Amino acid sequence: MITIPPESQGQCSTGTDISATVVEVPGSHAIFISHPEAVTNLIKQAATAT
Repeated sequence: MITIPPESQGQCSTGTDISATVVEVPGSHAIFISHPEAVTNLIKQAATAT
């Protein structure tokens, strides 16, 4: 299994022409289970972005 270190993930999202929003929440890879409110807030933010 190949994993991408979090530092590299962050660089990929900020070093491009996309305007990505990165939210870091401490937890496992199943963050939507351990912190559903953080995921919900990010989805709502994306849905209302222009």
